[in-house]
Amino acid sequence: MKTAGLATIGAMATLTGCDKNDDDNNSGINLGSGDIGILNYAYALEQLEAAFYTMVIASQFSGITASETALLTDIRDHEIAHREFFKNALGNNAIPALEVNFASINFANRASVLNTAKAFEDLGVSAYNGAGKLITNKAYLVIAGQIVSVEARHAGYIRDLLSNGSFADNTVVNAQGLDLAKSPSEVLSTAGSFLKSKINASNLPTS
Repeated sequence: MKTAGLATIGAMATLTGCDKNDDDNNSGINLGSGDIGILNYAYALEQLEAAFYTMVIASQFSGITASETALLTDIRDHEIAHREFFKNALGNNAIPALEVNFASINFANRASVLNTAKAFEDLGVSAYNGAGKLITNKAYLVIAGQIVSVEARHAGYIRDLLSNGSFADNTVVNAQGLDLAKSPSEVLSTAGSFLKSKINASNLPTS
């Protein structure tokens, strides 16, 4: 990510910040409202992905190839970079580090790891696509567009590891040739099963 982009978002976050500890009728870590809430939403997802790929590389599945190790390490590094970008850009407005729950994943098993990776990458792409219309600041939208394109590259690679040629099948690309988009509530419903921390997204914009 470009330093200029970080500085721009960091400055704007200071002006439009939220209280990250405020809860309303919904318990959990409050993402906040407006664009800062959306940035915290993205930060939460990047925390989850970074934690997952860190475990993938630390506890490599049986039969992993040198090529898979190299490329999955690249993905881990991308996700960590995304996570740190949002953390630094949000500054004092950033939500705290989240606790993950990967009990359902067998990190020693290739199919378990890759199918989870596929679910995370497809979810990430649809999350950014769905959040785009909720962002009001163009600087934020530019950064989101740069990140979602990287997430889509990850998704294509993981999908082809599982089934060659499935990188853009009709489960992720619709009849109009458009990638799927999901709302924050849909995304967090899925992501929540991999988190011990509870997320409160009640203040996020919906349109």
